[in-house]
Amino acid sequence: MEHEFTLILGGVEDLTREVVDALYEAGCDDGLVGRQFGRVHITFAREAPSLKDAILSAIRDVMRAGVGADVLRVDTCDLVTQSDIGRKIGRSRQLVHQYITGQRGSGGFPSPVCSITEGKPLWMWCEVAAWLHANGFIGEEDLRDAQHVAAINSVLEAQHQKHLDPRLTEEVLELVGS
Repeated sequence: MEHEFTLILGGVEDLTREVVDALYEAGCDDGLVGRQFGRVHITFAREAPSLKDAILSAIRDVMRAGVGADVLRVDTCDLVTQSDIGRKIGRSRQLVHQYITGQRGSGGFPSPVCSITEGKPLWMWCEVAAWLHANGFIGEEDLRDAQHVAAINSVLEAQHQKHLDPRLTEEVLELVGS
């Protein structure tokens, strides 16, 4: 299967011919390298058995290029609004609101994770995907993809924070027991 996704890179400021060639030679020949809003990114159309396999192999290829690039994240927003949820499942924002409030559906919709007090709550897509799957709105593969991308982005973010402030990262990891 072909999977489309974008990796956001750090550590590469300029898209020189040498950088692009090194990425291509390392296996990123199925990706289009670009720069937008000051960030280098690669958009892939990669053949792999699963989205997870496609993303992990692309990360390996970027690291293998040896150009100093760090993969910061998969460019998929893990946080979603009511409207985002509606778009993803082909339902209205109003119907999603009814699921959230328990007026419709089986109840137990996940709680928002941030911006709760500002009136524009955001939910973790992987948590919503689990509820949607349990209620027959999305298939097993969509659920698995949401969970895998969330896990990959979490690890990439932790790695990035460790580079930015190693002491603080270690302190937090000790506190939470990881």
